[in-house]
Amino acid sequence: MTVLFEFKVVELTDTGSALQQIKDKGYAEKYRAVQQPIHRIGVAFSCDKRAVVGFEFEST
Repeated sequence: MTVLFEFKVVELTDTGSALQQIKDKGYAEKYRAVQQPIHRIGVAFSCDKRAVVGFEFEST
């Protein structure tokens, strides 16, 4: 099993950008040959609220 995390500090951007960055940058590609599940987790933190404001995950 492979788990990839992306943490983003957001102000005015979309809270879904952390998971999208994992996809756009192809972070999971080098782990595909292992033939095991890959879990992608994106977490967004707000500067103003000082808290988690977004959380997304995807598994393949």
